[in-house]
Amino acid sequence: MENYRKRLHNAIPGGAHTYSRGDDQFPENAPSILERGKGAYIWAPDGKKYLDYGMGLRSVTIGYAYESIMEAAYDAIKKGNNLTRPSTVELEAAELIKKLIPSADLVKFAKNGSNVTTAAVKLARAYTKRKYVALCDIGSFFSFDDWYIGLTPMDDGIPEEHKQLSLKFSYNDIDSVKKLFDEYPNQIAAVILEPVTFEEPKDNFLQDLRKLCTEQGAVLIFDEMISGFRWHIGGAQAYYNVKPDLTTFGKAMANGFSVAALCGKQEIMELGGLNHNKERVFLISTTHGAEMSGLAAFIATTKVLQEKKVIEHMWDYGKKLQTGMNKLAKEKGIDSYFEVVGCPPSPNYIARDENGNASFEFRTLYSQEMVNNEVLMPWIALSYSHQEKELELTFDAVSKSFDIYRKAIDEGIKNYLKSKPVKPVFRKFN
Repeated sequence: MENYRKRLHNAIPGGAHTYSRGDDQFPENAPSILERGKGAYIWAPDGKKYLDYGMGLRSVTIGYAYESIMEAAYDAIKKGNNLTRPSTVELEAAELIKKLIPSADLVKFAKNGSNVTTAAVKLARAYTKRKYVALCDIGSFFSFDDWYIGLTPMDDGIPEEHKQLSLKFSYNDIDSVKKLFDEYPNQIAAVILEPVTFEEPKDNFLQDLRKLCTEQGAVLIFDEMISGFRWHIGGAQAYYNVKPDLTTFGKAMANGFSVAALCGKQEIMELGGLNHNKERVFLISTTHGAEMSGLAAFIATTKVLQEKKVIEHMWDYGKKLQTGMNKLAKEKGIDSYFEVVGCPPSPNYIARDENGNASFEFRTLYSQEMVNNEVLMPWIALSYSHQEKELELTFDAVSKSFDIYRKAIDEGIKNYLKSKPVKPVFRKFN
């Protein structure tokens, strides 16, 4: 596998096309390259099989290589895949979004999340004629574009003027948003956040945010890359009953196929269209944005989500997994050092050191031991293909991994960690 690692870095900066797939995000015993996936399992080129909880960076919610979705995509490919004018599947997909998502009057498709979130910010600025953007500092990744990356430690190459136009507020802290509106009166174009991540909204935070944006004339944008088609078929906005002005989707839309979407209010979205007499906004224009295979996969994925009650399954499985892992941690005497937190459809684990501090070293140790037990769990992404058999396999691997974790707490992690610790993506230097 080491030869593959070298070849990857000789051909691709960082050895991967997404930072989350990089070597610095996995223990060194994790496979450096994968050949295929089926259901909830992945295989390396050497034939080694792993139960997977990465699931295509959370994009695969049904399972790898799911037959009906593959067939739908292939049928669309046979029709030409990318035509000169809009396709019938493009129209069907757009109308499906309008039917499912409460805030969707108009829809624009793209191939990745960064493009649609940046388009949402551009629309908000055009609609309000304001320049500042307020974004939530909970740790979300919004875009690879300057307006977001400029606020991270990896801000090299981004002009200082661009950084100054983005402002931060805190999740579940409505006063931090009010403070920004007070400091920048009539200047904030948009407020953008994930409506829910590993922390749920409290004390009517989303409802109060909706009211505040309306009062201040700012556009409320929900980034539902992760929560969309996972919390509810209509997104977290349907689950929490809050309607944003604009919403972005991706990841879970098409079971691993490349589809992203921007949707929202007619009066805002139409600025990127032809049916108005206002100044034109160059919204999104992508040759492959309406690629037929991906949109057919989205339609087929939505059908499976509904027919198989996939979202209900992820809530149920996530609750069982979270409860079971925390129970095992307590039985092994490490519940003060390891905890699964967050919402059942998208839980998160926190690994702590002997002093009770969140630790990259102990997170790496846990992930390393899970790989040794043939489970890849860099984070926890659930799918319909995670069933009772997979749950039992997971608990067995977790139990064995926790035994090593306990020894590392008692005897020192250096005796057990065989890998460099994973690192945060956003850091100044390698």
